[in-house]
Amino acid sequence: MRAEFLPRRHAKTIVLLAAALGLGGCVSLGERETLNEPPTITQASPTGLNLEQLPAPLKPVDLAVYSFPDLTGQNKPSDNFAEFSRAVTQGGAAFLVDALRRTGGGRWFRVVERGSLANVLQERQLIRATRQEFDQDAAKPLPPIRFAGLLVEGGILAYDANFVTGGIGARYLGIGGDIKYRRDVVTVGMRIVSVQSGEVLSSVTTTKTIYSVGLSTSTFRYVAVNKLFELDAGVTRNEPTQFAVRESIELAVYALIMEGTKKGLWKFRDADIGQRLLQEYLDRDTVGPLAGAGAEVVPDAVVVAKN
Repeated sequence: MRAEFLPRRHAKTIVLLAAALGLGGCVSLGERETLNEPPTITQASPTGLNLEQLPAPLKPVDLAVYSFPDLTGQNKPSDNFAEFSRAVTQGGAAFLVDALRRTGGGRWFRVVERGSLANVLQERQLIRATRQEFDQDAAKPLPPIRFAGLLVEGGILAYDANFVTGGIGARYLGIGGDIKYRRDVVTVGMRIVSVQSGEVLSSVTTTKTIYSVGLSTSTFRYVAVNKLFELDAGVTRNEPTQFAVRESIELAVYALIMEGTKKGLWKFRDADIGQRLLQEYLDRDTVGPLAGAGAEVVPDAVVVAKN
C-alpha cells in the first residue's frame, strides 16, 4: 500500500520513520555516531602538573593508603526533587593513589596496595598452593609483601553547596537576558602518620571553589496583528565536582611534601632547588593560591590550614 492512499497523519509518520532509518543507516559499521564522542585520557590539572614537575627526592618514600572516604554524608543538591546521588565522588582513594604515583614523575613515593589487600593475599595463597602442588618440597617461597613506614590518612571533609548565589537580568524593547551563578566549596583534609609510633607527623587542609554559571536570553516581537514571535536560548556551565576534588587532593599532596621537607621528614636530591621551592611555598601560602615551579598559579585552590 502506498503512502498517498493513507490518511495524512499516517503518511507523515511513515515519512519520519523513513528519515530516521535513513539517518541511522548513514553510520557504517565501525564508525561513531555524531553525538558519540570517543573516550579520552583525563587531562592533568595545573596542580597535577606541579606534582609531576617536582625534582627528585633524596630517596623514595614508602606510603600506604587504606582509604580516603567521603566524610560529608551529603547528597547531590537539587531544588526540584530529592536526589540520592552523592554530592562528591566516592573514589577519593583512587585520586590520591594516582597523585602520589605521579609525583615527581613517579620518583617520590612507592605506594603499596592496601585498599584491596584481601585480593592480594588471596592471589598469593593461590600461587603458593599451585607451586606446592606441582613442585612440592622444591617449591620456592614468595618474596615478602612490601610494607610502608608511613600512612596517608584523611578524606573529603565538607561540601558546601550554594555558598554564594546571585544573578542579574535586564529587558528592553522585547529583548532581554539574564545570568545566574552559584558557588560551591569542597574541603579536603590529609595527614601523614608514622606506622611505628602512630604520631601524626604533618597535616593539611585544602579547599577548592566550584562555579556554576547559567546564561539565558529571550526576545519577542509582534510580526503581524495578533501574531507574536518569541525566541529563547540559554546555556549552563557546571564545573565537574570530581575535578575539584581531584585538584584539592593534588594540592594537599604538594603541601604535605613541602611541610615534610620543612620538618625534615624527607629531602630533595638537589638541596638548593628544594630550599627554593620550600621558600616559594611558604611565601605563597601567606598571600594566596599555591603553585609549583614552572607552572601557573592555581586559582581557587588554596591551603587553609596546616600543622
